[in-house]
Amino acid sequence: MALITFLSDFGYRDHYVAAVKARLLRLAPAVPVLDITHAIEPFNVAQAVHVLGAVFADFPEGTVHLIGVDDHGVGRRGWHAASWRGHHFVAADNGILTLLTDARPDDLVQLPTPAEWPASPTRDVLASAAAHLALGRPLTDLGPLSTELYQLLNRQLRLQDHRITGHVVHVDHYGNLITNITREAIEAVGHGRSCTIHFGREAVRGVARHYQMADPGDAVCVYNSQQQLCIGVNQGHAAELLGLHFDSQVDVRFPQE
Repeated sequence: MALITFLSDFGYRDHYVAAVKARLLRLAPAVPVLDITHAIEPFNVAQAVHVLGAVFADFPEGTVHLIGVDDHGVGRRGWHAASWRGHHFVAADNGILTLLTDARPDDLVQLPTPAEWPASPTRDVLASAAAHLALGRPLTDLGPLSTELYQLLNRQLRLQDHRITGHVVHVDHYGNLITNITREAIEAVGHGRSCTIHFGREAVRGVARHYQMADPGDAVCVYNSQQQLCIGVNQGHAAELLGLHFDSQVDVRFPQE
């Protein structure tokens, strides 16, 4: 048996999370279920992809990730189960799986659509698929193999000899701005050169080891544990103080030699 993780946009005020867990308990009572978060903004596929992408690989291979975000999907396209990098994922066909896997899951099956459209697809469709996989049963027992996924594209970095252009892909609980600019990209373009990070009307020289290296109230750039460039304000909410948000542009500039 495997572990099931559960990520949703259901919030914490209602009974929706408990209803899904009750279904899982009936289907696979011995399988542990671990909550990632249920505070994803409603229908925010990009936020769900960032949160799950940051943590899923920390779980053991064979873990099943139940994704209850925008679970009715796009245009009633239905639901899928996928395997990728040794993990299983079940989600609505709304772009989450294409963004998470860059449209390249190792295996993908279309889950059957009930005769009557479910009131809660996560409870009525996805939980059953997650329990099936967590009990060690084959992916292909869930439905026919498929290559059809609703396509969304990840933001791509723009790399030049002396500049990297990226964007904010997530604002975390502290207001830190997480970008799609990676340490690997900065080192590949920079070749050891110093850099200046430009965002909004502000600029910061270099990447610090941690947020506390800046004075309280000052902006600072660091790498997070996924080696993504992040912009923060020491003891402040960077998104509010800097007026930046999801998809805001960020530039890393290097001196021309």
